Formats: sequence, structure tokens, C-alpha cells
Amino acid sequence: MEPSRMMAEQQALASFAAIAQETRLRIIRMLVVAGADGMAAGTIAEQLGGEAPSRISFHLNQLEQAGLIESRRDGRSIIYSVIFSTLSDLVAFLMHDCCQGHCKYCDRAIELFAKCEGRPSD
Repeated sequence: MEPSRMMAEQQALASFAAIAQETRLRIIRMLVVAGADGMAAGTIAEQLGGEAPSRISFHLNQLEQAGLIESRRDGRSIIYSVIFSTLSDLVAFLMHDCCQGHCKYCDRAIELFAKCEGRPSD
């Protein structure tokens, strides 16, 4: 990954801080599985065992402020999706200097992950 695209350390810290909490990590993992189509806030709450909507909103807001997810309105629902490019940058940040920057396997993984745009296929 070229240095201009390399995630800044402060952004990486904000991202890790946001997912260093059980509910938010579970939400990120659910949204990764949901893919580009994302998931409605109500569905997220249901899959988390029916947590209070105010708690789910708090966690979603924290993830959105950290730049890990985005929301869009679909009728009366708010749909949340992972920002795959941010996750890609986070992985690249961790692995950038793997094997002193000479690991063809890490480079290939970073390159493939960076291709995932994670956008709905409307």
C-alpha cells in the first residue's frame, strides 16, 4: 500500500478503540457477514439478543464516529454497513511491515482485501 493511503496511527487507534468492546465487535462482525447490503438497526438489535434500542444506537454511533460503518435511510429503516475500505486500511496498517515489508503472502492478502469495495449492487 502506498504511503499516502496508509492509515494514520491516530485513525487506527480510534478504530481499535471502537471495536475494543464486545457489543461493537459483534456488530462489526455481523455487518461484515451482511456485506454490501448492510443490516437494519432493528435486525442488529434482534441478533444481539434484543438489547435496548438506545444501547444499540449508542454503539452504532460510536462505530460510525470511528469511521468503521456508515448509515443510509431505506424507507423507515436505517441500514448500517461496514466501510470495507476502512477495514482494509486497518488490516494493511497492522500488516504493512510484516516480515520487514517483504512478505508476498501478506502483500497478496492486503491487495485482495483492498479490492473489496463493499457497495450495494442496486
